[in-house]
Amino acid sequence: MSASVARRPTILIAGGGTGGHVYPGLAIADALRALADVDVVFAGSHKGLEARVVPERGYAIELFDVAPIKGGGAGRAIRGALVAGVATCRSFGVLRRLAPRAVVSIGGYAAGPMSLAAAAMRVPVAIVEPNSVLGLANRIVAPLARRAYVAWDETVEAVGARKARAFGVPLRSGFAPSVYEDKGTMRVLVLGGSQGAVALNERVPEALARAAKVLPLLEVLHQAGRGRERAVAEAYASAGLERAEVAPFLDDVPKQIGRADVVIARSGASTVAEIAAIGRASVLIPFPYAADDHQAKNARAIERSGGAITVLQTDADAARISAEVVRLFDDAAARRRMADAARRCGKPEAADRIARDLLSLLAIPLGPRTRLPSPKLNGHAPHMEVR
Repeated sequence: MSASVARRPTILIAGGGTGGHVYPGLAIADALRALADVDVVFAGSHKGLEARVVPERGYAIELFDVAPIKGGGAGRAIRGALVAGVATCRSFGVLRRLAPRAVVSIGGYAAGPMSLAAAAMRVPVAIVEPNSVLGLANRIVAPLARRAYVAWDETVEAVGARKARAFGVPLRSGFAPSVYEDKGTMRVLVLGGSQGAVALNERVPEALARAAKVLPLLEVLHQAGRGRERAVAEAYASAGLERAEVAPFLDDVPKQIGRADVVIARSGASTVAEIAAIGRASVLIPFPYAADDHQAKNARAIERSGGAITVLQTDADAARISAEVVRLFDDAAARRRMADAARRCGKPEAADRIARDLLSLLAIPLGPRTRLPSPKLNGHAPHMEVR
């Protein structure tokens, strides 16, 4: 390489598995590329969502074999640790070849090996933790990190105030605040993630059919997950609710949240952040087997602000879900208050703020047209859980 052709700085984003890890990483990558002349490369698992989605978005990715460590007893932990050791050794070679200016851990089992190798080579490490509880990989890496980009006050305390930046959950473009107006509609949006949520698919059709008996204008858009839409559509038809549209996957989630009067959803960090960024009333049903019960903690955190109703899955039968929906549609003022409270928690500018702070930390200059700070949308902490 000639001295006159300088190599662009590279930032490596490590981790993945589910959309809750992958999409925040992609949001940060897009923001970095929009702000500065940098290359962004991902490192992830052959089996994770990132193996398909990251190349589709035009980014290079280094793929590793990783295995779960938690939740399967001593045998799984030992096997997972051995696989992680091999991945860590491979990570040293990737780091020497790419020479990144920093490694950003977005969580998931693929994040740990690369981040640990980076710390050993004195490459700056930053972690991104969307949930109110640190995941295993980020918990291990946090003491070695220069920055911790978090969404909740509880997580600030866990990583330490000096390195923490409570910027929120990084979201893709399109999630802008939208003041809720009661237009006399009764639209319910059901979000279960890109692969749907079995419990929501099984329970919500009957629940909303019950609600429709007292809410004749009720209409539903239900994201069921790929390959599951037919069964869910049949469940609505069997329950007698004709004004229900079922889709395997929604490409226009911001638009559909904005059109909704009430959202029923899981409470993965990205889902909660997306609802809050726009600002809508929601009934959140946490996935009960999420690591460290982080979905319930996410839901409770936004519920405390007045922005959501939390119904644990053990309590979320058709009667309870129906009752919550009817109660919200019987009280337009309550829907507005909840939407406003959710929006005050939203941080749709999180990806831009993370990218700017990281570039500043690394002394990488902004592009000539991005030197002015982004306009502040609304300064307040918090889709896709694959369950």
